[in-house]
Amino acid sequence: MNSLSQFLKEKRKENNLTQEEFAERAGVALTVVRKIEQGKENLNLEKVNHVLKMFGHVLAPVEQKEIF
Repeated sequence: MNSLSQFLKEKRKENNLTQEEFAERAGVALTVVRKIEQGKENLNLEKVNHVLKMFGHVLAPVEQKEIF
Protein backbone atom coordinates (compact mmCIF):
# COMPACT_ATOMS: atom_id res chain seq x y z
CA MET A 1 0.00 0.00 0.00
CA ASN A 2 1.30 3.43 -0.90
CA SER A 3 1.79 6.01 1.78
CA LEU A 4 0.12 9.39 1.47
CA SER A 5 3.43 10.95 0.45
CA GLN A 6 4.03 8.38 -2.30
CA PHE A 7 0.44 8.63 -3.55
CA LEU A 8 0.54 12.41 -3.84
CA LYS A 9 3.94 12.51 -5.51
CA GLU A 10 2.97 9.85 -8.06
CA LYS A 11 -0.34 11.55 -8.89
CA ARG A 12 1.31 14.94 -9.19
CA LYS A 13 3.96 13.57 -11.56
CA GLU A 14 1.36 11.64 -13.61
CA ASN A 15 -0.30 15.02 -14.22
CA ASN A 16 3.04 16.65 -15.13
CA LEU A 17 2.75 19.24 -12.37
CA THR A 18 5.48 20.84 -10.33
CA GLN A 19 4.92 21.17 -6.61
CA GLU A 20 4.23 24.87 -7.15
CA GLU A 21 1.66 24.26 -9.90
CA PHE A 22 0.00 21.53 -7.89
CA ALA A 23 -0.26 23.67 -4.76
CA GLU A 24 -1.81 26.51 -6.75
CA ARG A 25 -4.41 24.23 -8.36
CA ALA A 26 -5.23 22.61 -5.02
CA GLY A 27 -5.59 26.01 -3.35
CA VAL A 28 -2.97 25.37 -0.68
CA ALA A 29 0.43 26.79 0.15
CA LEU A 30 3.48 25.20 -1.43
CA THR A 31 4.66 24.21 2.05
CA VAL A 32 1.58 21.97 2.45
CA VAL A 33 2.47 19.96 -0.65
CA ARG A 34 6.11 19.75 0.38
CA LYS A 35 5.25 18.57 3.89
CA ILE A 36 2.94 15.85 2.56
CA GLU A 37 5.47 14.63 0.01
CA GLN A 38 8.23 14.60 2.64
CA GLY A 39 6.08 12.43 4.90
CA LYS A 40 5.83 14.96 7.73
CA GLU A 41 3.58 13.78 10.53
CA ASN A 42 1.97 16.92 11.90
CA LEU A 43 -0.35 17.83 9.01
CA ASN A 44 -3.60 19.76 8.96
CA LEU A 45 -6.32 17.31 7.85
CA GLU A 46 -8.32 20.06 6.15
CA LYS A 47 -5.30 21.07 4.03
CA VAL A 48 -4.52 17.43 3.17
CA ASN A 49 -8.11 16.97 2.01
CA HIS A 50 -7.89 20.04 -0.24
CA VAL A 51 -5.00 18.33 -1.98
CA LEU A 52 -6.58 14.87 -2.12
CA LYS A 53 -9.88 16.18 -3.49
CA MET A 54 -8.09 16.84 -6.77
CA PHE A 55 -7.94 13.05 -7.19
CA GLY A 56 -11.36 12.24 -5.75
CA HIS A 57 -10.11 11.19 -2.31
CA VAL A 58 -10.39 12.43 1.27
CA LEU A 59 -9.08 11.32 4.64
CA ALA A 60 -11.26 11.08 7.71
CA PRO A 61 -10.27 11.02 11.37
CA VAL A 62 -9.97 7.55 12.84
CA GLU A 63 -11.87 6.94 16.05
CA GLN A 64 -9.57 5.82 18.82
CA LYS A 65 -10.77 3.11 21.17
CA GLU A 66 -9.52 2.74 24.68
CA ILE A 67 -7.47 -0.37 25.22
CA PHE A 68 -8.24 -0.74 28.92
